[in-house]
Amino acid sequence: MEAFTDILMITIPALIVFFTAWVLLRNMIKNDQDKRRQELLLQNSRTITPIKLQAYERIVLFLERISLESLLVRVSSQDMTATQLHSTMLNAIRSEFEHNLSQQIYMSQQAWEVVRNARSNMIKIINSEVEKLPPDSSGMALSKSLLEKIIELEKEPTRAAIDYIKAEISRMI
Repeated sequence: MEAFTDILMITIPALIVFFTAWVLLRNMIKNDQDKRRQELLLQNSRTITPIKLQAYERIVLFLERISLESLLVRVSSQDMTATQLHSTMLNAIRSEFEHNLSQQIYMSQQAWEVVRNARSNMIKIINSEVEKLPPDSSGMALSKSLLEKIIELEKEPTRAAIDYIKAEISRMI
């Protein structure tokens, strides 16, 4: 019986020391893993944030380039017919959009939808105004009609999209 008591007197303190060491080591390892995970997230954030901001910058540039005023200045010429101007404007919008398609990876789904809607609305405005004109109209007549339409609108679709993107960026930063 005395041997059993001696074993218990040795075993119980050893088990207490073992359990304490096990709990301490487990907590230290968990804290170290959490610290590494936080460092990794911070490092990813440092890498991704500039790329995201660059994507938003490119999309704002895209929206500025497809705004009617910018588009008309860039693609119209004096000798164009309304049909030629219409076609050139739509090709420019599609080309710009295709050039910036990859930016959607870095944007929120809502922001990308706003950009797509702005592009679609610009195309609808251009199409609706060209349909109102006689088939043999000049490009200047279409330009004038488009500018008048934009003045009528409370906010040009591209401007609304730019405002949305600016608000999203300010929430992100």
